[in-house]
Amino acid sequence: MTAFLTIIIVLFVAVAIWQMVKIFDLAQVGVSDTQIATDQDNKVNAYIMLAFLAFIYILTIVCFVLWGDLPLLSNAASEHGSEIDNLMIISLVVIFIVQFITQYLLHYFAFKYRGEKGKKALFYADNNTLEAIWTIIPVIVLAGLIIYGLFTWTTIMNVNEDEDPLIIELYAQQFNWKARYGGNDNTLGKANVRLIDIDKANILGLDEADPNGQDDIIVSEVHLPVGRPVLFKIRSQDVLHSAYMPHFRAQMNCVPGMITQFGFTPVTTTADMRQTPEMIDKVANINRIRADRSKELVANGEEALDPYEFHYLLLCNKICGKSHYNMQMNIIVETQEEYDAWISEQKEFKDSLIK
Repeated sequence: MTAFLTIIIVLFVAVAIWQMVKIFDLAQVGVSDTQIATDQDNKVNAYIMLAFLAFIYILTIVCFVLWGDLPLLSNAASEHGSEIDNLMIISLVVIFIVQFITQYLLHYFAFKYRGEKGKKALFYADNNTLEAIWTIIPVIVLAGLIIYGLFTWTTIMNVNEDEDPLIIELYAQQFNWKARYGGNDNTLGKANVRLIDIDKANILGLDEADPNGQDDIIVSEVHLPVGRPVLFKIRSQDVLHSAYMPHFRAQMNCVPGMITQFGFTPVTTTADMRQTPEMIDKVANINRIRADRSKELVANGEEALDPYEFHYLLLCNKICGKSHYNMQMNIIVETQEEYDAWISEQKEFKDSLIK
């Protein structure tokens, strides 16, 4: 790979030098007629512009058909997810309408107004009407998108405390996640990175003197009861991370020295999401790839890969270091009964400390 990249870089440098030599030659006095584009040259380039216009339209359609997967925008597993998806779809529609019109005009005008001997283009020093049109229309469209986005964001971020949301802390550190539940009182105890004591297993820096923290529960996997609002309090121990939960359409930066938050209501259990046709096809495709890879590994005397099973994931969406790619934690959405059974099996903070 290094040799390949080196060759590519050398080729780019050679092309750059060649282009610089051509520019230098063109800048000299007494340039020969062979350096001047003819009508035939301009005609060829004009038709190439039309061909490239067709190419980018065809490429766009192919990409949407093969990889666009817009139906997957319907796999949101949170109450507000459909609002985010609608905003995304509207933005994409506007972008592609603008792209279609502007790219067509750009390439068509390059074709129509190509250089020809004896032909002179009409020149406008300015046109106030045109200036007003292509200034006002983008302003209106962008203002509409921004205002719609702000209203959507405000609706999502205004967590109703009267709904008694489940309080969970997400704790980020290079390169893993921990989650902390508030226990029976649903209240998180005080914590500070300066109070971290590995020898006592106080890995999140909880204040051992705070009574609210005695029943807190620290886990390496998030469990959420379906249909109940959840409010995540987010901390970082070291660098800037980003708590990203794609299926819940949720993301919030984890900033050292401060607490950020994000709330949502999960509406689809993990078990139900696994049974959707899109997810069944996706898992089957991944396992076909893993099976082929396993054959190669076994042939080389290595262990085969385990079959893939879908889980909601908490990912880091900031490049936080060398193992950023693998900074993730499973999120299990389940019924209230399943959640109660799981939480009852977890150790409270006071019982997990090493005396």
